[in-house]
Order: sequence, then C-alpha cells, then structure tokens
Amino acid sequence: MRNVSKIFSGNSSQSIFLLDSNQELFGCGYNLRGQLGLGESIKERKIQKLTKIQNIPKGKIIDIQSSIHSIMLIENENETQKENFIHVDTGNIMDLAKMKILMNLLKSNHLYLKMIIFLIGFGFNQYGQLGTEDTGMQTIPIQIELPELIFNEDISNYHISCGYFRSFLYYSSPSFSNLEEDLIKLFGRKEFCDISFKTENGEIIEAHKLILKYRLNQNQNQIEKLQEIISNKSIKESNQIFEMIYSNRIINPKLYSEIKEIINSNEKIEETMKRIYLNENENENEKDFIIERNEKQYKFPKLILIMRSELYRGMFLSVTEDKSNKVTDYSELSDKSFQILEYWIYSNQIKEDIQITQEIINEIQIGIDYFQLNQTNPNLFDLLINKFNNQN
Repeated sequence: MRNVSKIFSGNSSQSIFLLDSNQELFGCGYNLRGQLGLGESIKERKIQKLTKIQNIPKGKIIDIQSSIHSIMLIENENETQKENFIHVDTGNIMDLAKMKILMNLLKSNHLYLKMIIFLIGFGFNQYGQLGTEDTGMQTIPIQIELPELIFNEDISNYHISCGYFRSFLYYSSPSFSNLEEDLIKLFGRKEFCDISFKTENGEIIEAHKLILKYRLNQNQNQIEKLQEIISNKSIKESNQIFEMIYSNRIINPKLYSEIKEIINSNEKIEETMKRIYLNENENENEKDFIIERNEKQYKFPKLILIMRSELYRGMFLSVTEDKSNKVTDYSELSDKSFQILEYWIYSNQIKEDIQITQEIINEIQIGIDYFQLNQTNPNLFDLLINKFNNQN
C-alpha cells in the first residue's frame, strides 16, 4: 500500500476503507455479510488487518458509503474515439447500454463516448439495497446497472447515502432546471419512501426528495431548513412527514400501525401517544399528563415521537406539540443496544435471549440519559446489571 490518499468510513462504524495513491482500495472491520468485498474465500467475521479489495474496475474512486453493505462511485476518466461500427467493446457495461451504444452508432458517422461513471456495490443485499436483482449476499464488488449515468455527459454532482434497508443515489446536471428535477435512485425497500404527499397549497413533495435536499449538503444551515419545514407544519402534517421519511426504523411495528391510524382518524395525537407509550387509560381531566409511577409524579410531554432515520443513521428527531424540534447525534449507540431500548420502551421488558455485555451496558446508560428513562422507570439499568451478573 502506497501513501493513503483517502479514508472512508461511510455511515457505518463496522468497517473502514483506505484508498492509496495508486487508487488501490483496502478494507478492514466486520465482514459478516461480505461488506468488505473480499470474496467467498474470506470466512473470517472480523478482518483486523487492512486487506486489498480485488475486482474493482479501474478508475478514480469518488465516494464510498457503507452500512452493512457498501456502495462506491468510480469515475472512468478515459475518453475513446469509436470509429469501428461493427464491433463495440463495452467492457463491463450491461446489455442495455450496449444496445444504446449501437443505436447511437447507427445515427452518426462516429461516436465520441465518454465513460462517465460506474456504481459498484458489495455486501448485504437481502432487500436489493445494492441496486441489483440478485438478493442475499454479494461478497465481491459488482457493477450496478445505471445507463443514464454513462450516457449523460453533463451530470456534474453525485451523492450516495447508505442505509440499513435501502440506499439512495442522487445525481444532478446543469441541464436540469431545478432541484425537483434532479434524479434520485432508490435501491431496497420502498414501502415508505416512494410515497408523496400534498401540502396545503397543493404542492406535491416526494418524501425522499425532501430529506435528500437537506441531507446532501451537509452543513448546519441546510439541516436547520429541514427543521424549519417540519416546525411550520401542523402536527398532522409533521407526522405525515415522519411517517414517510422515518417510519422504517421506528420503535415497533405495532407502534407504526398505531401512528398510521392517527393520520387517518380524528383521535388526538397526544392522547394516542400517551396510550401507546404509557399503556394507561385516558383521563380527560389529566390535561397536563401528570403520570404517577413508583409513588412519584412525572410530567409527560403532550406529544413525543422518537424516530430513527435511515439517512440520518444514528440521529433522532423529536417533535413535540409546541412544534419545537431537536436533532441529536446519537451515533454512540449500536444497533444491538438500540434494539434493546426499542423493546424495553415498548414492553418494559428485556428479551430473555439477549446477551448483555459491559459495552452494551455502557451504551445503554447513554441511552437512558437521552430518553430520560430513569424518570419513567428507574429499573431498566438494574435489570441490565442483574442480567449481566446472572450471565457471568
């Protein structure tokens, strides 16, 4: 490995990629689902030494994003003049692209072809989040078929965002008249993010475009604009935005169905949320939601929605009835610890089959502070410690 030119960690804390001055890529970290792209021969779950990743097309690696799968953009800077109209060597380009090249050749005396970009993916692909038809595990890098990236020469801007269930690719061009017409590709589960909703003035906004507008340019001003959009909406509209952008990783499937019912009913949101979170009967006289637990009184907010976003991996957005918003960096919490919290928040129990480690206890202590779980039930940490001691 020559001098390191770039280090990529993407959205994942599980693996890391190093790019050297020769455009050779090395990876280390978790490889349980093939997310290091090292092939079937590498069986180790955890690769502790930087290992060269083979089978990557030649070109300049522009960007890498990783979750439990990895996607990279590779720019091919070679420009070739094609004057032989009988045979066109298209290399790794798929059949659809070959057909398009052939059609272009028939229309002109020669074709000046610039191979602009490759999109390469490897790792976990159960939901098609690599953008390929094959699902399951992709242990070696594979090219993702996007002919419009190859043939649109004035595309100037690319961004990738990798999530647990899906991935986004965004690309724009000076020829596009405005941001709404920029192209956004979504790979993976589409139950929620392919929905659009209509605002009060009749404007239709696609949820994944809304989040991408403010995710792609990673500066605080853009994030604040997203908060402003949500804070200026009614409670019902805020929850519609919540449902379509964040719903895939909310606390519990049952909670998702409950929130979905809210949007289609006249029931007051704060009353429903109280019923869902606290499992208590509504009391019309209890306007301030003073809850008695363990012989103490706690003031419960009128509306609390805790969301997990695929694009803001490890970020939470809390929307309260007074339309205040709070985005908190929560990347310290691993998926396993978050799942423990999810289950406990909903059921006030810890799963019997879960293995508690000291690392999880440390992480969940952070989670307890954030969720203020010690106010609603101070026993969670004691339960964790007891289970940890019993295991050992």
